[in-house]
Amino acid sequence: MNQVQTTPVRVWDLPTRVFHWLLAACVVGSIVTAHLGGNAMAWHLRLGYAVFTLLAFRLLWGVVGGRWSRFASFAYAPATVVRYWRGQSRADEHHDVGHSPLGALAVFALLGLLALQVGSGLFADDEIATTGPLNKFVSDATAHLLTRWHKNVGQWSIVALLLLHVGAIVFYAVVRRHHLLRPMLSGDKHLDVVAPASADNLRTRLLAAALLAACAGLVGWVVGWGG
Repeated sequence: MNQVQTTPVRVWDLPTRVFHWLLAACVVGSIVTAHLGGNAMAWHLRLGYAVFTLLAFRLLWGVVGGRWSRFASFAYAPATVVRYWRGQSRADEHHDVGHSPLGALAVFALLGLLALQVGSGLFADDEIATTGPLNKFVSDATAHLLTRWHKNVGQWSIVALLLLHVGAIVFYAVVRRHHLLRPMLSGDKHLDVVAPASADNLRTRLLAAALLAACAGLVGWVVGWGG
């Protein structure tokens, strides 16, 4: 039986991989610290600001980042998603290289939910000892509404998506023998088709570092603006 020849292709550039693992750590940490309460709430706020920074960076990196990290590479039309679901993808679409159409939906859903969660947290007030830095700019009624979202619907929706994400990784590894974590660690996928690689060199990494620093500065300004 002939073994299929594969070639390593750089799919996930280093900035994308660092973003992925930092975001995972910060989100898990923010959930844990929220449930611990007390003095841990100071860390909950810091981790929230870190998530804010990472999301702002990902928005920019989705425009100028590596080939498979750009939103244009996985912003699929509904008809494409349906064809993928039916197993009718064309070879030139490379749906198994970067984010698949179904995976892309999960990515956009998670990024959107995290943005809502960060946004609501900036204005929230737990009426005990912790308020978001922008709380003074909204009415008590609005703050109460955003706090309820932040502590209930938003939080548990994110937990559900994270569990779904982990479940998908396990399913692909066990059932399809397709390991999704390895490329997010090494950056490369071993492909049996010709596919374009993502740029991942010193220039792109320095650009990513500059963008991350700028995003951190922006978040610091926003937080400071609220006092």
